Amino acid sequence: MTRDSKFINNESEHQYEFHVEGYVAKIEYLKSANGEIYLTHTGVPAELGGKGIGSQLVEKVLNDIEQQGLHVIPRCPFVSDYIQKHPEWERIVLKNS
Repeated sequence: MTRDSKFINNESEHQYEFHVEGYVAKIEYLKSANGEIYLTHTGVPAELGGKGIGSQLVEKVLNDIEQQGLHVIPRCPFVSDYIQKHPEWERIVLKNS
């Protein structure tokens, strides 16, 4: 990872952002009032493709969600696939979602 990377929760835009090498990878979300967060879309610029940026972003997002005490509902196929490959994250997935 380069030194010029930055991870933020852009609450006003309802998205997590991972700023890397002048580009922004993002995961869009919707939060409910009862402690659920729906991850709806992941976008990684083509210039960052193949570098594992999307997976790093998902890991950072899931860590942040867990620290907030929220339950995740993965509506984005990329996030769902990541959780399937890393079943330890099932601990924060809302069951029956």
